[in-house]
Amino acid sequence: MDTPITAVTDEQVISSSSLISPGVTRELKGEINAMLSFALNNGLTINNEINGMLESTKLDDLLNVHSLLIKNVQPATPKSINYLNIINKDGIQETSYNKIPLVRNLIFLAIFFLITFIVTALSPEVNNDSLDKGIMENNGLSLLLNLTFLCSIAGLGVAFYLLKSVSTAVQKGTLVPEDAIYYTALIFLGVIAGIILSEIISLYTPNNSITLFNKSILALIGGFSSDAIFSVLQSLITKIKQLFSTPA
Repeated sequence: MDTPITAVTDEQVISSSSLISPGVTRELKGEINAMLSFALNNGLTINNEINGMLESTKLDDLLNVHSLLIKNVQPATPKSINYLNIINKDGIQETSYNKIPLVRNLIFLAIFFLITFIVTALSPEVNNDSLDKGIMENNGLSLLLNLTFLCSIAGLGVAFYLLKSVSTAVQKGTLVPEDAIYYTALIFLGVIAGIILSEIISLYTPNNSITLFNKSILALIGGFSSDAIFSVLQSLITKIKQLFSTPA
């Protein structure tokens, strides 16, 4: 008597399959190994609680080890550690200048702002009198050169801040690929913040008190602390909204 053939239903397939895919488990083990190697290479203290769970194949034990190691390697993360491993693996003999495109781009940008600063500073149109006029009373080529001069100073400030931040991130192992997007946005914020401080805020100062020196300082501070200035403006806008918002 032939055995009847029974079809496997979708419900049976789902119930028989594991909720966690093998790929996720491999990724989990890979991150554990990466964090262990990072902690050992950097002389970090490893929690002794993981000793009895390293050889375990249970998912609960792997998750516990992963959580404990994350606390040990902070402020680094598994993602930043893997990115750092990729950088070190590709071209061991190369310098950070070649291995990290973000560093190379920031150096090029800093050189560009420096050249722009020197060229505009050599122009006779950029001086105490023309800079003191600001955007309200200046015009034409003089206005363009003065604004370019201030933008270059703000750009040098933000480039200085970002190069220092990238160096610290590489040293601490916190650099991730998405930082390139954040740093690109911060460059534009820095230039805008420099113009806001040096031109717009200076409009509210007493007459004849703005000189080439302190306007340049304001532009430099604006570029260097662009994220802080953004936070201050955002907080100010929030408070203004609260004044005009009606209680529910």
